[in-house]
Amino acid sequence: MRWWKALGLAGVAGVAASGAVLARNERRRRAYTPDEVHARLRARAQEHSDLVR
Repeated sequence: MRWWKALGLAGVAGVAASGAVLARNERRRRAYTPDEVHARLRARAQEHSDLVR
């Protein structure tokens, strides 16, 4: 097997793995209710404002 074939296969495997991670993160993100999203955003904003002070 030539080196460029191995490099191409490694690239395809990397793209597939990245797609799987993105899909998992998207499913996790969509599992939140709007109230949970609002609460998480407020908590993050509070943490940020505490760091800035």
